Order: sequence, then structure tokens, then C-alpha cells
Amino acid sequence: MNAKIKYCQSLWDCVPADQVQGVAQLEQEIHLGKPLASRRYTGASLTKLIMPKFTGRRALVTGAGAGIGRAIAIKLVEMGAEVFALSKTAAHLESLKAECPKVHITCVDLGDWTASREAVKKLTPIHLLVNNAACSALAPFLTASPESFDLLFNVNVKAVMNVSQVVAGDLVAREQRGSVVNLSSQAGQRALWDHTVYCSAKAALDMLTKVMALELGPKGIRVNAVSPTVVMTAMGRLGWSDPAKAGPMMDRIPQGRFAEVEDVVNAVVFLLSDESDMVNGHLLAVDGGFLAA
Repeated sequence: MNAKIKYCQSLWDCVPADQVQGVAQLEQEIHLGKPLASRRYTGASLTKLIMPKFTGRRALVTGAGAGIGRAIAIKLVEMGAEVFALSKTAAHLESLKAECPKVHITCVDLGDWTASREAVKKLTPIHLLVNNAACSALAPFLTASPESFDLLFNVNVKAVMNVSQVVAGDLVAREQRGSVVNLSSQAGQRALWDHTVYCSAKAALDMLTKVMALELGPKGIRVNAVSPTVVMTAMGRLGWSDPAKAGPMMDRIPQGRFAEVEDVVNAVVFLLSDESDMVNGHLLAVDGGFLAA
């Protein structure tokens, strides 16, 4: 297609065969049967509009077998990325593969430093990294155990450093740009009852995010975090269905509701995308104003 403006009865008339991906979505925005008088497309601008946002990029999502990670993996596939989903639960990965055949699956326990490091090396290059995998253990300060401390810091902090070192190190060696999003929590910035270890681990992740942004930003790799309130995953709905438990927390959220999975996915997509190119080292709260209250 040349660079001259082309008017067409249907968007399909304007698009070469190798550029038809995503046209259907754009076609919905245009009244067909009329000249595109208000929309003048050159080959470059039309291609930008019809190609999915992450076409040509490789993405890795950890903890992708269920919940938020699964939704992120599916969304990134829909947006054109080649997606690698990592989880320690094979059954969850097989289910994801059945739902979204384009996704590549890798089963490994992020608690195993060496095994996970070797697994991620095999997937590089990765341009978009979502460190979503995490675990939780609730207990008041006086009874918090060393076992829960080791588990949460190993998975929620140490594993993020491990995976990110592999991905970022590879991008630096290739002199390629990238974007990393860490899934944190409002608990990293606000003390919560019975969350001694969890709050501490998420606070550590927040500072890890900032240091990564500081050191990797000059190398073309942005690093940010998303910090949600309670999210209504299947597990979240079960855990927060009791009004006696949910009420006090929801009362502290100005918008009066918990987050939906889509709220978090949208924030992650924004931070991965070029639209946030000047955003680096930021902790994006998806909390309905909880941290502002």
C-alpha cells in the first residue's frame, strides 16, 4: 500500500493481505458505505491502527495459571503478544492452554531459584514481563512464623528478582527495550491487621521495583508496580463474601467497592504499553482511593 490517502467503501479494501489482523475491531468504529472523509489513512497510520498493540513482542506472565495472572496472559494474547505463561500448577496451565491455545506454558516452581532461572532463560528474549506470582499467609505479629516469613519473601520478593535478572540481563545484552510490571498490593504501603509478613514482603517488593527502575531505566527497561486493593478473583469472592469481614475494609475505600480483575489487567496493560513510556518506578494504586483516605 502506498502512502497516498485512499478512500474506501470498506476498510478491507484499504488493507494489504498481510495487514488484516485487527481490522474487524477498527471496522466497528467506521460507518461503512461512506467515504472515509474524516479519517485519512496512510499506510503507516493505518497499520498502526489495525495492528494489535503488542504485535511482535514476547511477554512472560508468572503465576499465570489462575486469577489475575491468567486474565493478564489471555489479554496480552488478544493484544498480539507472544505470551509465555508460567505457573507451578500443571493442571492450571493445561486449562489455560485449552482456553487460549496460542499461549505457551511453562511449569516450574518459582521457589526453586535454579530451576526457575533455567526455565526463564529458555524463553528469552522477553520484552514484557509481569511478575504476578505471589503467596500469602496471615498471622498477627506475635505469632508470625519464620516458615511463613521465608515462604513469602522467597516467592513474593526473591523470585521477582530472580526472574527479572534473567529477563532484563538478556535485554541489556541484546540492547533491546522492555517493560516490567510487578504485582504488589496496597498492603505494601499501609499496615493491615494480621498481615505482618505479607505487608513486609509487599513493601520490600515496592522498593525492589524502585531500585530496578533506577538501575534499568538508563538501559531502556522501565519497571513499575500495580498495587491493588482486594480483587474479586474467584478466590477473592470466596474470601471476602462475608459482609462482617468485607464491610470494614470496603468502608475505607472511597469508591465503595473492591477491584475487579479487569481493573488490574487494564492497569498492567497501560504500564506495559508505549503509552506509559515516561512512567518508571511508579506504584500504581488500583484501590478506589484506599491509600488516599
